[in-house]
Amino acid sequence: MGIGFFGAVPLAPLVSPAMDITLLGTGSPLPSPDRAGAATLLRAGGATLLFDCGRGVVLRLTAAGVFPIGLSAVMLTHLHSDHIVDLGDMVTTHWVMSPGPTPLKVYGPPGTQEVVDGMTAMFALDRQYRLDHHADLTQAPIVEVIEVEPGDQFEIADVTVSVHRTDHRPVQPTVGYRVTHDGKVGAIAGDTVPCDELDEMCREADLYVQTVLRADLIGAIPNPRLQDILNYHSSVEQAAQTATRAGVKTLVLTHYIPALIPGDEETWRALAAAHFSGPIVLGDDLTTASA
Repeated sequence: MGIGFFGAVPLAPLVSPAMDITLLGTGSPLPSPDRAGAATLLRAGGATLLFDCGRGVVLRLTAAGVFPIGLSAVMLTHLHSDHIVDLGDMVTTHWVMSPGPTPLKVYGPPGTQEVVDGMTAMFALDRQYRLDHHADLTQAPIVEVIEVEPGDQFEIADVTVSVHRTDHRPVQPTVGYRVTHDGKVGAIAGDTVPCDELDEMCREADLYVQTVLRADLIGAIPNPRLQDILNYHSSVEQAAQTATRAGVKTLVLTHYIPALIPGDEETWRALAAAHFSGPIVLGDDLTTASA
């Protein structure tokens, strides 16, 4: 337990299963009253990892039973606005709820430091207001940025994380993360089309999380800006094909474009099941899959 501004704060230790993944935000850049922006929580052993910081992430994180000060690290897959827009809220909330100087580690591709520097400048007035008002706040938020490249590998608590290239061009660079703990593997892909590096990242993963779109639905909308997204996101079918090639055990779909309408889950599931025979997890925000 940690002691913060609101008293005892659970750090959400995971006893069993060895790994679980919670879809904090399953929405897309298009606003939805029911779906927060891109964000995924992975808990394994002593690590509590947040992947991406879409809109509403702090609220969804709290609903999952974790306060920002309970995070081991934030991991960014890429720097599109819908994946980083609430990083500022994450940093500020982590700061004001911490009992003392507590760094927030943020991993991400090259450019992450520039994003954090810009965010820090944006909140300069707010930061000074709080420092002036609260005697126990004696320094600014501490954000430790670690820019990563494909091929990097590191430890966070008792889990091993490796970094892999994904293909979301013209957005470059983009990365996915493979997390290993106690013989279990979680692969968090972010936005990408199928590629060899994605297959390798997902190889024999227990849980593979992939952002997806419905090409049939998007293709039927006469809007050129929407048509543009077809060539740099995986379709439901492509995600399932990746899972099959890589020998994935459970496929977890998220970041639905267009929004997954309640009652239509089985239609999406059937599209994936035509190409993947294992369990397929999809649903509302806070849906959880375990390994």
